[in-house]
Amino acid sequence: MAGEAFASTMKRDVQSRQPDQCKRRRWYAGSLILALLIVSGCAPSHSDRIVIGSKNFTESLMLGELLAQQIEEHSHAKVERRFYLAGTYICQQALLAGRIDIYPEYTGTALTAILKKKVGGDRAEVYQRVKTEYESRLGLTLGPPFGFNDTFAMEIRGTDARRLNLKTLSQAAAFAPQWRAGFGYEFMERPDGYPGLIAAYGLHFAAQPRIMDLGLLAPALKDHQIDIAAGNATDGLIPALDLFVLEDDRHYFPPYEAVAVIRQQTIREHPEVAQAVAELSGKISDQEMQRLNYALDAQRRDAKDVAHEFLRSKGLVH
Repeated sequence: MAGEAFASTMKRDVQSRQPDQCKRRRWYAGSLILALLIVSGCAPSHSDRIVIGSKNFTESLMLGELLAQQIEEHSHAKVERRFYLAGTYICQQALLAGRIDIYPEYTGTALTAILKKKVGGDRAEVYQRVKTEYESRLGLTLGPPFGFNDTFAMEIRGTDARRLNLKTLSQAAAFAPQWRAGFGYEFMERPDGYPGLIAAYGLHFAAQPRIMDLGLLAPALKDHQIDIAAGNATDGLIPALDLFVLEDDRHYFPPYEAVAVIRQQTIREHPEVAQAVAELSGKISDQEMQRLNYALDAQRRDAKDVAHEFLRSKGLVH
């Protein structure tokens, strides 16, 4: 499929060339154009099926599959999977264009990257701000939170954390000038990402951060290609690769509760979909999400099998 071909293209490690900011922007702009062409070239507007999208990383795929199976179980509508649609902006555009109906998102990401609002607020406040803005401005709504908060996680090797007795980002700032950093492109550009983080903690690295596909960050950290990475708190490879998450002791990052973003038109046409999504409310803890990610990333299991086992364990599917 075209979406899979694009995801494959995105998995090249362009960071080895360490492009400057202009080159990075040109590269990302080209990727966005390609992805938008893919999205606009997908099937026309639909009312006979529910199209589930996802971003191009493990957790988004896993949540997309959970949503797909949950809706298949509790709806008569045909479900189509359209996963690996690049990042936040592409998924959002696909949703607004009606090419997909639902995709998993995070409240902090929606607040800062989509709505361009300042970072701040507790879980309930951020959720309500995003839900209200999405409904009034975008014709979208949020399902209830799935139950876990997948905040950005500044990861280092566990051996380094123990050797240097590091626990927090504030403590790590003294060692950052000796470290090579690796981040995803979105993290480098987002208002809740790299620029604000280095300002909040006074971080300075040995060189300009390498821009890497999200799936490459943890292995690169383990293999000493980089020394610190911006991953996600529920990464399945954190315990598997003996990585350590530095505490965000200055509370820079907002809450990132996982939710389903849904077109309001889809709910009007298929009200049972909202009910099916609502039944996932509070069903996935931080630890459970990490185990689900581990099953895909470390055990190389099929997402459909893992999703079905989890939903069945919660009594949601047969």
